[in-house]
Order: sequence, then C-alpha cells, then structure tokens
Amino acid sequence: MTTSSKHLFKASLVAVSVAAASSAYSAGFALNDHSATASGTALAGAAASGADISFSYWNPALFLNATETTVYVSGAYVMPSMDVTVNSANSADANGSAPGGVSPLGTQSTNDSVDNTLVPSLYLAMPVSEKTVAGISLNVPFGLSGDYGDEWAGRYHATETGIQDIALSFALAHRLSSWASVGASVQIHTAEVVLASQVGFPSAEGNGYIEADDTSYGYSLGAALEPVKGTRIGLGYRSEVDFDFKGDVKYKNVATLNGALGVAGQPTLDNTTVSDSITFPSVLTLSVEQDLTAKLILSLTAMRTGWGSMDELRIDFDSNQSDSVLTFGFEDQWFYSAGLTYAHSEKLTLRTGVAVDNSPVTDEYRSARTPDGDRTWLSLGGTYSLNDMTSLTFAYTHVMIDDVSVSRDGTGEDAARGTLDADYESSANVFSVAMNMAF
Repeated sequence: MTTSSKHLFKASLVAVSVAAASSAYSAGFALNDHSATASGTALAGAAASGADISFSYWNPALFLNATETTVYVSGAYVMPSMDVTVNSANSADANGSAPGGVSPLGTQSTNDSVDNTLVPSLYLAMPVSEKTVAGISLNVPFGLSGDYGDEWAGRYHATETGIQDIALSFALAHRLSSWASVGASVQIHTAEVVLASQVGFPSAEGNGYIEADDTSYGYSLGAALEPVKGTRIGLGYRSEVDFDFKGDVKYKNVATLNGALGVAGQPTLDNTTVSDSITFPSVLTLSVEQDLTAKLILSLTAMRTGWGSMDELRIDFDSNQSDSVLTFGFEDQWFYSAGLTYAHSEKLTLRTGVAVDNSPVTDEYRSARTPDGDRTWLSLGGTYSLNDMTSLTFAYTHVMIDDVSVSRDGTGEDAARGTLDADYESSANVFSVAMNMAF
C-alpha cells in the first residue's frame, strides 16, 4: 500500500460516516420525520401550518400555535430496505495496495445492509405573554445506520456505517400583529460517527474502525404570515452546522498486512487519532396553506437543502501523515410536496400528501458510501382528539427510491479499495405516532 493510498483509505473511513448509505428515508442522510402531523401530508405546509407546535422544527415562529403550556411527543419507526447486487469487484492492484496484484472478490451481495431506526422528537411550548411563546425541542436532524458485513464483495469500500446528530433547541416566537409572527432558536448539536471498512488484500486482510464525535451550534429563523384570512404563508431557515470531529482509528488483524507492507518499504497501518471538519447543510423551507372550505385545507412546501456545503472532506491526522481530501460532489437540492387536510368531524382530522425528494448525489461520485437516488413519498395520516387537552396523531409514509448503479474503477480515491460495479434497489416504510397534550 502506498503512502497516498493509505491516506485515502483513512479518508474513506470518515467519509462513510457522513454518507450514511443506510439513509433510505430522506435524500442524502437527512431525517425528515420530526412530526407525525407533518408526515401525514408529506411535509406539505411544514413551515406554515397552524395545526400544532411540532411544525416549529421548520419554522420557530410556529411555537405560537400554542395558547397554553403544551407538550408534543413524536416517534417515527423507519424501516428501510436496500438490496445490493454486485456485478463485479476486484481488490486494488500491486501499485495501489500491496504485493499480490489484482484479486477478484466475487459477487457476494447483501440484502440486509440497513437497520430499522426509531427517530424521536419532543417539543415543549410555554406562553410567557399573550404575544410571546418560549419553546424547547429535541430532534435528530441527521442519521441512520447500516452494516454491509465483512464478507460482501465491496467490503474494501465500506462495511459498517453509523451517524447520529441530536439537536436541542431553545426558541422564542413573537406575534407582531394579527397577521404576522416571527421566531428564532439557538441549537446545541451533538454528533457521533461510527464506521468501518476492510483493508489490505484477500491474502492479508484486516479491519479498520473509526469512532468520532463533536458538539457544535446552529440556529433557526422563521416568519409566519396570514395576509388574508385562510391563507397562511411560512418561511423557515435552519443554519449550517460546523463540526470538528475528533476520534480514533483502530485496526484489527493487520499483522500479516503490516508485515507485507514493511517488506515492501511502505508505511504500516497503525492506530492513531484523527480529526476532520464537516459542515452539515442548511435547510430553507417555504410553505403555503390555503383553506379551500371550512373543512378542507390545501398545503404546499418547497424545501432547499444546502448539500453543496459537503463538497469535500479534509482530514488531519495527528501523526506524521499529511492531510487527505475526499470528494463528495454533493449538490444543493429541492424537496417539493403537496397535501390535503380534511376535518372529518370535531374529533377526527385526516391527511394525505405526496412529495418528490431529490438526491444530492451525482452519478460521477456515487459510491458504496452514497448509493443515493431520487425519492417519491406517499403519505397518509390523521389526528384523533381524545378531549380538549389531548390528541393522538398517526402517519404512514411509503418512500419509493430510484434504482441506481455504483461503478468505481479503482483509480484516484479508490486506489486502495479496488473496483466495484453494483446495482441498488431501495425503499422505505415509515410509521409515526404522536401525542399532543395541553395543560
């Protein structure tokens, strides 16, 4: 293994953490189920709805939906599916890895590479005056996990992946007039990544594993307008979040590999510490709600995620190794949704919606770390009022994901990982429930 390819391998390990190959629910590695209510309309009206305080995730001004102390607790059980068919895979050649030359790795695939995940959300609103509400919320903006296993043919590209970003927000919302409100929040983000990949070549194969974490800060701003009774417009912005991850890279079963590298005069794989800077993207949400009748509401949302902030990953090793750079090539993308809300009775409200969620991954840079495709959501849901103080909400979303192919030629950043040609078929089902309680 050359010095440069060793650096590239370690860079690829950290890259897996932010790629989140298991994120079958939302484009990139975002998680968008922060409200069972919003999920019922596929997030249509997310920044404008007057339904409850959970919409404050997309627009903090919507904490004003609370007229008394209110708690909203939501949970989404995400059940992703990803079938991988490997057409061909080869280890790196002697120049890219170590003595031994190119070795075919077979076509062993995996149909169980993503994990079911529970995504919780919690909101608390406390009116401090007739015009001002203070709010606290706990969300998981980015995450999911997956495990290809150590035996699949693409194991030098990725095996285990995990990422979790937990955000605690403190917000204030203020009503400027009968038709205009504003809000803002500050957020504390704690993120952790876990990832792994096989290293070396078939006759001398080991495992590389990394864990890293960091705490950072972000903010959100929002405005809610009702210029005409029955027409609600909302605009919300969640900022980028800059993380400086620090962690450890550890190797297992690399004695034989290090022996071969030493004989070849190449640097060995040694446990060390690592740091890297990653900027999680901003999210801009524009929504409109229109009362069509006394019982029927039409909702629309356009959401832009600034994935371009993750164009590359630059890693600094706390050793004599130089910085390494890995290209993502993510592009800013839009999410669009439309939904209907129908007040069936005083106790029961029904919802449905459809959405198009565009992937930030381009064909040029798609890999086993980012086997991402465009998505279409189909959602339905409802709310049942138990009494004047308590209601239960449910939602179901089916996510259809475009089939994609990964074709890596074993050059450049894949010099130490070899070639991979694989096809991906993915989908997801999401079940959400919530309870809203006023005191």
